[in-house]
Amino acid sequence: MAAGMVITVTFIGALRRASGERTQIIDCEGCSVRELIEKMGTDSPELKRNLIGGEGEHQHPNALVLVNGREISVLNGLNTRLVDDDEVVFIPVVHGG
Repeated sequence: MAAGMVITVTFIGALRRASGERTQIIDCEGCSVRELIEKMGTDSPELKRNLIGGEGEHQHPNALVLVNGREISVLNGLNTRLVDDDEVVFIPVVHGG
């Protein structure tokens, strides 16, 4: 891989099926979480649909997104900027009653 900004992305549960793999290493120089999802969505539209809603304006309520162990809602949401060696984890949320 060419020198750049390396982000490790991990998918849990149903999101692992949507992505086709458990872990990806992605070069995403200067990306926000939204831009990372958009980039992954070019190869996996299903994955993108499971992570962001509408026109990419908001996080899908059925998925948690962690950056280095912190949920993005306590950071800057989908606008959270990523830096080299960050780890992003996508976790499906199961609702029931």
